[in-house]
Amino acid sequence: MAPQLTGTPRRRRPASVQSRSTTEQPTRHPAVALAMALPCAVLLVILFGGWEQMANQAQAVADLISR
Repeated sequence: MAPQLTGTPRRRRPASVQSRSTTEQPTRHPAVALAMALPCAVLLVILFGGWEQMANQAQAVADLISR
């Protein structure tokens, strides 16, 4: 059975109040995003052997181009 709502419904904040909290924070520099993502990417490459897979794909593409 569906729940019944009692009392007054909650009202949403006006758009000017909601967007204020996001505009106060400065945007992140792209180098910071790179510094956050790069260690994770390196870890995944090491764990799953991504370097060897990338080298194999590059070799296959080079073989196709050289034919």
